[in-house]
Amino acid sequence: MKKIISLALCLLLIVGLFTGCGQTAPTAAPAEKRLNVVTTIFPEYDWVRQIAGDKADITMLLDNGVDLHSYQPTADDIIKISTCDLFIYVGGESDDWVEDVLEQASNRDMAVVNLLEVLGDSVKEEEVVEGMEAEEEEEEEEEPEYDEHVWLSLRNAAVLCGRIADELGRIDAANADAYRANADAYIAKLNALDGKYQAAIDAAGVKTLLFGDRFPFRYLADDYGLDYFAAFTGCSAESEASFETVIFLANKVDELGLHAIMQIESADGRIAETIRETTQSKDQKILTLDSMQSVTAKGVADGADYLAAMEQNLAVLQEALQ
Repeated sequence: MKKIISLALCLLLIVGLFTGCGQTAPTAAPAEKRLNVVTTIFPEYDWVRQIAGDKADITMLLDNGVDLHSYQPTADDIIKISTCDLFIYVGGESDDWVEDVLEQASNRDMAVVNLLEVLGDSVKEEEVVEGMEAEEEEEEEEEPEYDEHVWLSLRNAAVLCGRIADELGRIDAANADAYRANADAYIAKLNALDGKYQAAIDAAGVKTLLFGDRFPFRYLADDYGLDYFAAFTGCSAESEASFETVIFLANKVDELGLHAIMQIESADGRIAETIRETTQSKDQKILTLDSMQSVTAKGVADGADYLAAMEQNLAVLQEALQ
């Protein structure tokens, strides 16, 4: 009897094997839908990448090194914005084009994060300090011009990442907990680096930065109580400093005993070098801080990282403030 049962089981297995081979394979479970997120600049892009992980496809519009202050969207850019799930932009005067694009967007449920709106009262008006070349003002100024470079404050970054996590969780509730956990872990890193900045600047022998360039670091300077002088405001389109500006800045270098003249990553170095050659000692270092306004798609592919850039900026500041 046992032999008969064993034989029957073998026959059933063989029949099942052939029957299974003839059946259509079970339909695979549909792939999880990824969010479509569009950002204007690199810091926004990297924050979303850290928070959303592999749950979002992220587009950075300013990916060819064009400056935020001169960018105008292409037709392809407008289509990308129009159909995305979440759009993130700075929200200053350079982004005046955004309002018209959003009015025409085909996705009426799109979530939008305006960095300046999120930060509210902590946003600063653009400041013209002593010796700085002010841009020609229009005859009638309807509204104050705000400093757009909010991403260069680690404290602002922590607030903005929290808001981005909230928006991602709102439009994708199934993964809200994951977004929040990722954001919390990333914000902890931002806060830790903020602590390193504060400790380093508290211990610095010098508390003044001098830029032979534009100065987009107002938020960073204010976070840690640094004074500064510069040739131009952060949003200035000027690239040639006057004789008076060069003389003023060179005299400040001498007066304050500064060992470094600063510039941003896109500078050609001419103004900083001219200032140095106008000082008494002519031996100051020319150091570069990264404002992350020129990050390209290639830079992203090569590993560009917001936290890494801010860590490198800290190392440069420590050298400059000796």
